[in-house]
Amino acid sequence: MPKVVINDPTLRDGNHAVRHRLNRDQIVAYARAAEAARIPVVEVGHGNGIGASSLQVGEALLDDRTMLEAARTELSNSKLSVHVIPGFATIQRDLKPAIALGVDIFRIGSHCTEADITQRHIAYVREQGREVYGVLMMSHMASKDILLEEAHKMISYGAEAIVLMDSAGAYLPDDVDDKVGTLVRSLHIPIGFHAHNNLGMGVANSVAAVQAGASIIDGSARGFGAGAGNAQLEVVVAVFERLGIETGIDLYKCLDCGDLAERFLVEAVPTISSVSIVSGMAGVFSGFIKHVQRISKEYGLDPRDVFFELGRRKVVAGQEDLIIEVAFDLAQKSGVKHAASS
Repeated sequence: MPKVVINDPTLRDGNHAVRHRLNRDQIVAYARAAEAARIPVVEVGHGNGIGASSLQVGEALLDDRTMLEAARTELSNSKLSVHVIPGFATIQRDLKPAIALGVDIFRIGSHCTEADITQRHIAYVREQGREVYGVLMMSHMASKDILLEEAHKMISYGAEAIVLMDSAGAYLPDDVDDKVGTLVRSLHIPIGFHAHNNLGMGVANSVAAVQAGASIIDGSARGFGAGAGNAQLEVVVAVFERLGIETGIDLYKCLDCGDLAERFLVEAVPTISSVSIVSGMAGVFSGFIKHVQRISKEYGLDPRDVFFELGRRKVVAGQEDLIIEVAFDLAQKSGVKHAASS
């Protein structure tokens, strides 16, 4: 089987799990451990990517420059990566400084049907001679044919790889095989997969992705990520080793990364809770969980009802303000008074 490049978003997706409060010492310590483990790519930043720190999606403890500089000092062989969502990130304010700071890989993401918004960002990074991927988020919400169309757009802009994100943890292995396989057979660039674990399928889906031809796989130490977490990095590496899938990662030192994350980064190890299961079933972004739980409590609602309604309305990442609207509507229908008004 082909060699697989592991992208580790512990210091990016993991920021979701701690309300974007990772500090400099934590970033330095984990980046140092990842370098020692020979993890090929380490992704760093606010949970929603560079430029995203805001009241709407959460203010980060550190600015982008501080986070990237802290990681860059510890990464010699491992590449430094960032997640970029146009609208949060701008070229002048965010991409140019990140290039100057030595970021190696830019993963430019959009909702799975809105690749058009990535054109300027992808083209700019490619012009600057840096590696750039197109990322289709919430990819469970589009058919394989639409995903292929959107991927072709990103490639036309200059993307050198395409990554499908299962942002809601909604996929089963057959879904992965169908969608990843379609892209692998139709495109001639690397295809990646980013799994969440809402339905307990993160590692299985990562295996299915590689078996379908993916050559870039994301995984976080201890699964440290939004909601129920990502595919657990050290388990992915161990399973791949059992299957003879080459990653180039030192297994023992990768296990050390997991221990370090649990001891020094994670407030609570991600678990598959009742609410995160419903998030996966409803196909709603995993990063909504903390917001939904808080707002549901304020309105006296069952958060599972809120998630299913968000799913029916096809709400996506960046629309956190709609959680309040949904909660208000459900409370009105059920006659529940908002806690603040009672």
